[in-house]
Amino acid sequence: QVQLVESGGGLVQPGESLRLSCVVSGFTLDHYDIAWFRQAPGKEREGVSCMRDFDGGTNYVDSVKGRFTISRDNAKNTMYLQMNNLKPEDTAVYYCAYDFPYKRLCVTGVGSVSHDVWGEGTLVTVSS
Repeated sequence: QVQLVESGGGLVQPGESLRLSCVVSGFTLDHYDIAWFRQAPGKEREGVSCMRDFDGGTNYVDSVKGRFTISRDNAKNTMYLQMNNLKPEDTAVYYCAYDFPYKRLCVTGVGSVSHDVWGEGTLVTVSS
């Protein structure tokens, strides 16, 4: 059974940092593209960042460029999102995702996931 478990969220002040983790089980992360999405209250889910498997290339939504860094540890079946200089507009539930490279999740920007397998997410609240 495929499972994605996000963690690392919390309440922080503007300018602070958080590192989100996502442990996957039921399959190996090798050979998949990975991504992080977020959903703010009252808004649609949006792609934040992704990483291609074959070359390690990354894409970021403009609002987080220079502040967020996506990474992966295939040996641990885990992906990460390092978030620095957090802003109130980063407040959202953050979800990790994966997909086959041919599904084009990480070709231009952050694409859509072709399936409906999601974790419960981890809440990030940025407030003073």
